[in-house]
Amino acid sequence: MPGNNRDRSPWYWLLLVPIAVPLMTFLFNAAEPTLLGFPLFYWLQLAFIILGVATTTLVYRMTR
Repeated sequence: MPGNNRDRSPWYWLLLVPIAVPLMTFLFNAAEPTLLGFPLFYWLQLAFIILGVATTTLVYRMTR
């Protein structure tokens, strides 16, 4: 449909956050602290997944 600019929403820029954050290796380049016996790397990977889901949900709701 001509004139439909839904794909040009600035909210889509927010989708770069869950891509860029896990690429910052200084965030998880350590074994400490541990959480329930798991080193930082493992529970931070789970936090990255939660960040991605939350960001994708937010962008979806703001652009639908």
